Amino acid sequence: MGVDELRLLLDEVPDTRELVLRRPERSSAEHSAWSEAHDEAAGAYRAWRSQRTREAYAAYRAAQDREDAAQDILAAQRG
Repeated sequence: MGVDELRLLLDEVPDTRELVLRRPERSSAEHSAWSEAHDEAAGAYRAWRSQRTREAYAAYRAAQDREDAAQDILAAQRG
C-alpha cells in the first residue's frame, strides 16, 4: 500500500472523538493520552529511522500528529 492509498483510507475513517487508552489511568485521561501518543511516536520514529520507507515515514508523521494534538489538549487543560 502506497502513502497516497493510506491517506485516502485514513481519510475515510470517521472521527468518533473517543480516547482508547492502553494503560490504566495514572493521572488524567488527557495526560495518559499524551503519554501513550508520545510512546507511539517514539516507536514510529525508531521504525522509520531503521526502515527508511515512505510508509514508515507516513506512520511516524501520523503518530507525531497524534502526539501534538494530545499535547495541545493537555496544555489547554493546564492553562
